[in-house]
Amino acid sequence: MRSGSAVSGLAAPPLRGLQLTPVGFADLDGWADDDHAEALRVFRATCGALNGPAWARLARLSQGVGTSEARTFFERNFRPVLMQDGEDGLFTGYFEPEIEGDLAPSERCPVPIYRLPPDRPASGPWFTRSEIEAGALDGRGLEIAWARDPIDLFFLQVQGSGRLRLPGGKVMRIGYAGSNGHPYRSIGRALLDRGALSPERSTAEDVRTWLRAHPEEGASVMRINASYVFFRELVDLSADAGPLGTLGQPVTAGRTLAVDPGCVPLGAPVWIEMQGPEPLRRLMVAQDTGSAIKGAQRADIFFGTGVEAGRKAGRVRNGGRMVVLLPADGEGPAPVSAAADAS
Repeated sequence: MRSGSAVSGLAAPPLRGLQLTPVGFADLDGWADDDHAEALRVFRATCGALNGPAWARLARLSQGVGTSEARTFFERNFRPVLMQDGEDGLFTGYFEPEIEGDLAPSERCPVPIYRLPPDRPASGPWFTRSEIEAGALDGRGLEIAWARDPIDLFFLQVQGSGRLRLPGGKVMRIGYAGSNGHPYRSIGRALLDRGALSPERSTAEDVRTWLRAHPEEGASVMRINASYVFFRELVDLSADAGPLGTLGQPVTAGRTLAVDPGCVPLGAPVWIEMQGPEPLRRLMVAQDTGSAIKGAQRADIFFGTGVEAGRKAGRVRNGGRMVVLLPADGEGPAPVSAAADAS
């Protein structure tokens, strides 16, 4: 059924052209085996951002649900809906990089990390990556830190946030502040088109390896992606918290999804059934977005912080499906048992 048509009890999807197919919880492969209490904990962190009276009531209701009643809460108050736009499902992964940096430029750390320039136009493209790297912002005092390696900084910009390991063991956390307005272009795809990588060996780690093996050509390849990300220091984010997602709260490894907000409501629970060498069946929460994440069946899974998380995220490029949990129909969400234990 197309959006805009009457679908009993379901909120209309944000985009026209989506096909909505209600399914049952029994149709979700592995549903009974998940840790619903952990999914509920993550849902609570950002559910207040959802709009509409049904969502607002769910947000309030979720605060009083005990851990043993988490599965019941989801089953009583939501309806699983498969949203489709004609494209196959695709899951990828992302992570929070940790790279070497310093608060002052040096021979060891010569690569500037810029804050958002105050004269950056509110809309439309600005300086390209090539122009910025050629010195378009030099001498303006926009540097918040300096990175040791331009490839590391490039991948940190792709992820949108990260940690800088500073001399003396300190860590500086930085997050997305804005961009130069140019669309993101995948350099992995560009290397595939050139025949520099094969489809079987085209993960993020393969791209990084190729860039390091071809430093001069690699610098040119990175400039194919004209998009350039500016950062801000995250002074109030604890060391053990995840990076900030689009909803302004820390994201959670293994439970946060980046989605297309034009298709999936940010803050909504989403059941995923990912195929591949390491299949995944899990209830996650749509708490983030990404410039490359477009479509009703497209999502990015957050894997955590550091090198190992990066390896795991880089290996993921799998099919599958995702099912959004929308508020149930009727007069409103049903409360869980009054005997629920305190969480």
